[in-house]
Amino acid sequence: MRFGVSTFVTDEGIGPAELGRALEERGFGSLYVAEHTHIPVKRESRWPGGADLPRWYYRTLDPLVTLTAAAVATERLEVGTGIALVVQRDPIVLAKEIASLDLVSGGRAVLGVGAGWNREEMRNHGTDPRTRMRLLAERVRAIKTLWTQEEAEFHGEFVDFDPVHLYPKPVQDPHPPVLVGGAGPTTFDRVLEFGDGWMPIYGRGAGDLAVQIAELRERAGRRVPVTVFGVPAEAAVVAELEAAGADQALFNLKTLPEDGTLRELDELAGLL
Repeated sequence: MRFGVSTFVTDEGIGPAELGRALEERGFGSLYVAEHTHIPVKRESRWPGGADLPRWYYRTLDPLVTLTAAAVATERLEVGTGIALVVQRDPIVLAKEIASLDLVSGGRAVLGVGAGWNREEMRNHGTDPRTRMRLLAERVRAIKTLWTQEEAEFHGEFVDFDPVHLYPKPVQDPHPPVLVGGAGPTTFDRVLEFGDGWMPIYGRGAGDLAVQIAELRERAGRRVPVTVFGVPAEAAVVAELEAAGADQALFNLKTLPEDGTLRELDELAGLL
């Protein structure tokens, strides 16, 4: 099983280049960062993680800028979104951004995707929360089309364009992996429809992970890669995930200034 971290990189914590170097020096294989473009002042949407929305949600850097900085400061570190809010992004722009990240990183980009939970945030982007799952699926399919076709065209309910040239193409063949976040009743449908892997959050709605992973792979008829997000720093949890058949564990890294982050990483490295 491989190991990385999932975190919020903010203007109040360690910088992305410094974080990337620190991870690679300690033997971690990946960095996955969260996304929120903004947090509306008046918010009715309940945060799935609890009552009060943590401060770092308000202050997170743009994920593609963050991952680019981490990528150019490292040589081997996998850089991924955990998750990109695709329903709030233009699919043509996102396709170019991820392909560009894959190019400058030498083929180390991963696109973790989801529809999000903050309905007020979505509405500010012109997205109707009621149709966000259909929008997510269509935009991801359009992105894959742009990555893999020389004269790409797409005609759907939400995304519609005649043949276009989009470069650069990704380094990875056929394209960077698309990991589908979430653990709802229809999540596996999305993994099978347009995903290349599954990325549940540890302890949040996934149930018995071993059972869930077995069910997904049986439905798919193949060994679907599974990356578990937000894993607590406990040896028993690592053993549990390994026994369940997970491919990668992303330890939950607190958002701290550089000194505090380095101490935290030293402790996490003991679990590798």
